[in-house]
Amino acid sequence: MALTEIEEHHIVQVLAPFLQRRRPPAHLRSEVDLLFVIQGQSVILLERRRLMDGDVIERPFAKATWVKSQRVWKVYWQRADLQWHRYDPAETVPTIEAFRDLVDSDPYGCFWG
Repeated sequence: MALTEIEEHHIVQVLAPFLQRRRPPAHLRSEVDLLFVIQGQSVILLERRRLMDGDVIERPFAKATWVKSQRVWKVYWQRADLQWHRYDPAETVPTIEAFRDLVDSDPYGCFWG
């Protein structure tokens, strides 16, 4: 079951300012930028990067999936094997704000390197 419009609107209100603060300077955004997408029950944070040959790639690096029955967000990070792995230090968080704060602080260097 997908998130409701109200839930999606709340996610945008929480994540848009966070990523705006984390984005590279305006003159570099055509080369590298940050964004997020909502897919079903999940929110995925991505880095968009232009390669030297002009191709553009998007690399997801953090994901939160809403589990309605448990009322928690499950937190994942994408490792070098390109698979999603549970974020062991905090496998779940209660709110999208807690997810934002966890990704922002990144105490184990999983999201920002």
